Amino acid sequence: MRYAIIADIHANLAAFTVVLKDIDGRGGVEEVWCLGDVVGYGPDPHQCIELLCRYNHVCIAGNHDWAAIGKLDTSDFNPDAAAACRWTGQQLTPEDIHYLDSLSLVIERGDFTLVHGSPREPVWEYLLSTTSASENFACFQSQFCLVGHSHVPLIFEYGEAGVCSLSQFPAEGVVGLARNRLIINPGGVGQPRDGDPRASYAIYDSEAGTISLYRIPYNIGITQARMVEYGLPVRLVARLNYGM
Repeated sequence: MRYAIIADIHANLAAFTVVLKDIDGRGGVEEVWCLGDVVGYGPDPHQCIELLCRYNHVCIAGNHDWAAIGKLDTSDFNPDAAAACRWTGQQLTPEDIHYLDSLSLVIERGDFTLVHGSPREPVWEYLLSTTSASENFACFQSQFCLVGHSHVPLIFEYGEAGVCSLSQFPAEGVVGLARNRLIINPGGVGQPRDGDPRASYAIYDSEAGTISLYRIPYNIGITQARMVEYGLPVRLVARLNYGM
């Protein structure tokens, strides 16, 4: 079985469409695992929810998903993110709101735990250091955990000696799933933050025991033009060029 692992679409329909086309071009998947933040920042929240729902999928709640429907306070958001969140909420249909409100914080899928931020703080915590990741290995029971939120593709490994290490995906983009426990971030579909503006996602192949990372170019200008048209913050428009 093959499963697509996507995170942080952030209402970027151009990026999301290209990613789904790439998935289909690689033979498709049994199910899409979405790690939250379908909406926020970008110009097409309704369209992204609608497109995701056409696929067999599971999705967990991200902080922007809940903030857009008033389920999470935006006082901790930066001003640009808060402004985009308010705009997003005005674009959602009643069906969109119901969908986002129904999302769980944690989903178990076989050997995987799916969360947005971290197992310890599913909505808010960023896992970017071995210190925070090491503490989080005690907060889930499965062998592997999939996270989003940071928009950076990373792998945390908890070895037999109880030492947590951090690595990036190898150049060929394929990670073998061995006996050690892992926390894996597939990067962001709609707003990458690792210096590479291409959309990022992964495919889990249960038979091969691998997770493969893919970076897909898309027409960033389409998304930026729509953001400008809707008056979304200029900084959010510009950062898509740089993957930051």
